[in-house]
Amino acid sequence: MPETVVITGAAAGVGRATARAFGRRGARVGLLARGVDDLNDAAAEIEGAGGKALVLPTDVADPDAVEAAAEAVERQFGPIDIWINCAMATIFAHFWDITPEEYRRATEVTYLGYVYGTMAALKRMRSRDHGTIVQVGSALAYRAIPLQSAYCGGKFAIRGFTDSVRTELIHDGSRVHLTMVQMPALNTPQFDWARNKTGRRAQPVPPIFQPEVAAEAIVYAAHSRRREIYVGGSTVKAILANKVAPGLLDHLLARNYAGQLSNETAPDRPDNLFAAVPGRHAAHGRFDREARPHSIELWASLQRGWLFAGIGVAAGAAIAMLAGRGSRRPLLS
Repeated sequence: MPETVVITGAAAGVGRATARAFGRRGARVGLLARGVDDLNDAAAEIEGAGGKALVLPTDVADPDAVEAAAEAVERQFGPIDIWINCAMATIFAHFWDITPEEYRRATEVTYLGYVYGTMAALKRMRSRDHGTIVQVGSALAYRAIPLQSAYCGGKFAIRGFTDSVRTELIHDGSRVHLTMVQMPALNTPQFDWARNKTGRRAQPVPPIFQPEVAAEAIVYAAHSRRREIYVGGSTVKAILANKVAPGLLDHLLARNYAGQLSNETAPDRPDNLFAAVPGRHAAHGRFDREARPHSIELWASLQRGWLFAGIGVAAGAAIAMLAGRGSRRPLLS
């Protein structure tokens, strides 16, 4: 039976790449975002890959709209098996240059959008005792950086509420699974359509990965029942370094935060904070030449069981060999 999947932020970037990945699996996918043209393009990609798609123009900051979208998916495709929260909004600016209205909007999309999506999913999954919710996170859910206080605050909040809800599900003996995938820098359109008050063009801090790497991790997370997955060595390093020396990282980031900005002047263009950007967009941003199509660390994470088994076999062989040598050692007279 094909899976029924809901993806927020499905019009472009990681959400778009993830929609294609589930389309190749023959899934029935509900696509939530604001950009109608991009949603229609994503639907065509899914159906061209062998899946089915339902376009649902939705502002995830509106809980009633999210609930209505969930209802429409189940009416069209049946019970939701997987819900993926991926929609986001950010502002490149010093905190003191952001207005209360801008901060509220970024938080409503990036954090409360996940809360409302999780509510809609759990409303259906708990009674069936079945389903998985994937929260698309970031290394910035552990290590905040300058110029993105609203986005970092939202990602920290997602991690906190997800951990809390997960424990409540465990307490009730529920089989519904919550997982979070922590992402590295990705080649998505966000750097060209995010609100930017710095005067310079925004860019991801290398190493940069293609959104298909993120999509692979999300599809795996939706089926593996892992609590959390880190994508990319940079994510692992950032999280571990912050556990060991957060104060040192504060000072290093304070000196080097211009790495998020290029030397180019930011173009005068619309942004997507309060409304979808006109035109057509895709999964990739403008960093194809720098972006990596694979992650060794993700591969190792996905093959964790086999790697551990291999290490165990190698260790067992080494112990057996050492024990054999010891048994052949002559006794001292």
